[in-house]
Amino acid sequence: MQTTAKITDINIDYNTNKPKISLLLDTNELDTIEELKNEDKLNIDLKKYRQKRSLDANAYCWVLCDKIAKTIGNSTKEDIYKEAISYVGTFEPLIVEERAFDKFKEVWEKQGLGYLVKENTRKDKCVKVFCYYGSSSYDSKEMSILIEFLINEAKELGIETMPEGELKSLLEQWH
Repeated sequence: MQTTAKITDINIDYNTNKPKISLLLDTNELDTIEELKNEDKLNIDLKKYRQKRSLDANAYCWVLCDKIAKTIGNSTKEDIYKEAISYVGTFEPLIVEERAFDKFKEVWEKQGLGYLVKENTRKDKCVKVFCYYGSSSYDSKEMSILIEFLINEAKELGIETMPEGELKSLLEQWH
């Protein structure tokens, strides 16, 4: 079971001297909780809540890429997506030995369409590259930046975008 929660109380267990917490879960799955209660150990992953990007954001990203590609006429929506990722996407700068570069690039780019390797410079048998992450790994803020970039590109081409009210509502869901 996976859900969100709020810590409502923290104590110290006096027998073990370990922290003991109470959680207010955002679920009503009592049957599942009752089953878990009887387990000796559970895997727990507590971390700060961050709203994930919505599927609407992903769908709208692809709508924009498709409209831009059709307007330009010599690109696919996949090309537009990759171009947008390379303009505003999250990346890691790395240095790779020349002899390992082709295999590294092949392995990195197999992770997904937006996982790109852009060569920057070559020196001393090494290649400096920028390794971009695909939007499937983006949080809400990163996805919002990508969508806003695509909206600006669409507007420059005279493509109608989502009405401001809907767009504002959609963007607020991402933050």
